[in-house]
Amino acid sequence: MRYNRLGTSDLEVSEIGLGTMTFGDQNSEAEAHEQLDYALERGINLVDTAELYPVPPKAETHTRTEQYIGNWLAAEPARRDRIILATKVTGRSRVLPWMRGDQGELPRVDRSNIERAIEGSLRRLRTDHVDLYQIHWPERNVPKFGEPRFDPHREWEATPIREQLEVLKGLVDAGKVRYIGLSNETPWGVAEFTRLADEHGLPRVVSIQNAYNLINRSFEHGLDEVAWRQGVPLLAYSPLAFGHLTGKYLDGGAPAGARLTVYPEFGNRYAKPGVPEACREYVELAREAGLDPAQMALAFVRQQFFTASTLVGATSMEQLKADIDSVDITLSDDLLTRIDAIHRRWTNPAL
Repeated sequence: MRYNRLGTSDLEVSEIGLGTMTFGDQNSEAEAHEQLDYALERGINLVDTAELYPVPPKAETHTRTEQYIGNWLAAEPARRDRIILATKVTGRSRVLPWMRGDQGELPRVDRSNIERAIEGSLRRLRTDHVDLYQIHWPERNVPKFGEPRFDPHREWEATPIREQLEVLKGLVDAGKVRYIGLSNETPWGVAEFTRLADEHGLPRVVSIQNAYNLINRSFEHGLDEVAWRQGVPLLAYSPLAFGHLTGKYLDGGAPAGARLTVYPEFGNRYAKPGVPEACREYVELAREAGLDPAQMALAFVRQQFFTASTLVGATSMEQLKADIDSVDITLSDDLLTRIDAIHRRWTNPAL
């Protein structure tokens, strides 16, 4: 396992990180702990979670993932010093009125919500600090989770970014958070967070966690330059596009226990024209090259100059082991050229 500096921080994160959004729904607590043990054994030090997890979010299960991780840490306290623990505060959403026990009030990224969120996360994670605290998605009006474009006609009032940073600074100063990051952000958002931080002596974001995979390379359209110039590298989530890039959903496939078999409605982000055709070509290319399709897809994400860590999530140990083994694969220039040729034919069908 190799490690990369996370932006301007002093954190060195493993190039494969463990995503945990299945813990507490598709994975039991025993299975979650087995995954955490194995990841640590293989050199993974980045464990990423969120107060919202598991996904899909439900009132009866949210926060369970953090509880499972907290119990794992409490069982052997020495583990805490071996991991970089990342969690997230939930952004604005009309479909989550039950977040933090609120009765119909929308979750926001203001002082009250952030302070209550971090206290809840620390309690569940059974730690006195998190290494990376991320805003799960912007509070302001932005296209997100597969929405195709920005719509200025649906503007709403949002907590100013400077105010968000001032609250987060309080958490850093109190020692509850070491560094802050963004997720599901836009180029304008990253630039504004870094500008305001530099102008007002506020904490600088050190990472951005966005979707990035072979059928959604939209990060390359602006965010790649921002990431490079501002020192805010990518923590890539959904590198296998909810499993589509493994080929298991081709030709109507619905493997038992697979995420989109269990929750078919959760796959709308990828149920778009061109997705099956693009996935088929990537799967066939991998097999021609003698590679496992999932490992080729993961290696592609890992090799990008803007990627600090590729977050993998699995519902079985077999999947997790294969995903982590992708660190041993380096795609040749010829294979990368052939991947780009497919990309030109099927450009970001899952945008």
